[in-house]
Order: sequence, then structure tokens, then C-alpha cells
Amino acid sequence: MKMARETVGGLQIRQWRGGAGAPLLFLHGFEHHPGDAPFLNRLAQLFEVRAPEHPGFGESAGFDDNYDIIDVALHYRRLIESWRKGPVDVVGHCLGGMFAAELAAISPHLVRKLILVDAYGLWLDEQPLPDPFTLPPKELERAKWCDPGKAPIPEPSALEGGSEPGAIGIFRAQNLGTATKFMWPIPDRGLVRRLPYICASTLVVHGEADGLIPLAYARALAEKIPDARVSIIRNAGHLPMIEAEAEFIAAVSQFLG
Repeated sequence: MKMARETVGGLQIRQWRGGAGAPLLFLHGFEHHPGDAPFLNRLAQLFEVRAPEHPGFGESAGFDDNYDIIDVALHYRRLIESWRKGPVDVVGHCLGGMFAAELAAISPHLVRKLILVDAYGLWLDEQPLPDPFTLPPKELERAKWCDPGKAPIPEPSALEGGSEPGAIGIFRAQNLGTATKFMWPIPDRGLVRRLPYICASTLVVHGEADGLIPLAYARALAEKIPDARVSIIRNAGHLPMIEAEAEFIAAVSQFLG
């Protein structure tokens, strides 16, 4: 995967691109873009992958231009239209899953198939979500990984400019500050009302041991999206594409055909 900068609707964004074949858009989670991650390179062996950095994250502009989740969905509609590939497959992880679902609901003509991976966007009163912005680092680590002892150190990340503590802190604070616009105090922006409008064939992928988003949320998503089904990845937490890469790639490639 190669990193490139381009302008979309007047906003300069970073995105990682690679591969050939059917077009696939990957939307990342709330902490950071995974950069040139191994799972993206494996997907690029099967598809033409584009993995943009969300507006306001990392080195992508647009924090002040995207006031709510619909603005972000329209931003990605414009990005897909600029691709000129017709409808594309969309994989959204975590916060990116919320964006992907909104995109599929309001622009059904642009999304061929949809995969939501440990996605935010709902709130269940009977099973409230932990606040990822206030969890101490060790508790966040335990919530994210099935086996924290096997978590990659460092995690795949788009951070550039070395690993100095100051650079890491600024990078993380910027990303989390952007994420709070869509996830704090709770990650419910009315998506549940729009899920029935999704026309794309949908797979909800979920790590069985996700401590940030319990498995009940995956089932609730699938119940609201017409004809959606759930694929549970065992021995994985919130990041199954990293913790159970082979199983994740198999689920994605089989569903997308």
C-alpha cells in the first residue's frame, strides 16, 4: 500500500492505495488510521483498496468542515464518485463502521456490499458501552484485545515523524478530539433510524471478545439492516483484522466473492 495525498471537495486528505480488481473502500476506527497495515496489504492482493484517513484525523484536513456524521458520509460519497468505479464495496471498522453504515443508507447507489466490523453507532440501554475516552490505558488495552499479551507493539499506525512521546501524544489527542464529535457522550447519532434504508448486502463482523462493543451490538445492527448476517470471529477482540488476520481476510473475501 502506498500513501498519497489528494484533494476531495476542497479538503486535502491522506489515503493508502494499492492492488487491482474490484474497488474496496476501507474506513478506519476511532483511534487512528492503521497506515500500511499487513491486513490492508493482504486485501490489496484481492481488491483495489483505498483506505483514506478520516477528515480531521492525522494529516487530513476537515475537522471544522464536518460537523456531524452526515457530513462525513457525504464526504465519502464525494470520494467514491471521484473514483469513477461505480458502486464499490465498503468495509468500515469501529467509528468507520458508523460512517460506512450512514454512507450506505444515504447513498445506496454507491455501495455494492457492506461489511461492518466491530462498529459503533448504536446504544442499548440494557447493555451500555464503556467510554473509550476515559478508560485508563491498561483498561482500554484489556477491552480492545482478546489477549493483550499478544497485542502488536506498536500497533499498526499512520503516525509519522518518529516515535517520540510528544509526537505520539499530539497525534493521539488530535485523533481522539475528532472522534469525540461523533462518539461522545454516547455514539448514538440516530443511525438506528436509518439502518433499514440500507440496500447493500451486509455482513456484520465482530470479535467475540470485544470489550468496547459487546456482541449484542453486532446482533442489533444485523436485526435492523435488511437481510444482514453476522460473522463472529473467535479469539479476537475489537480489532479482529489484526488479532485474527487470517480469519478476517477469509470472512471478507468469501462475502465479497
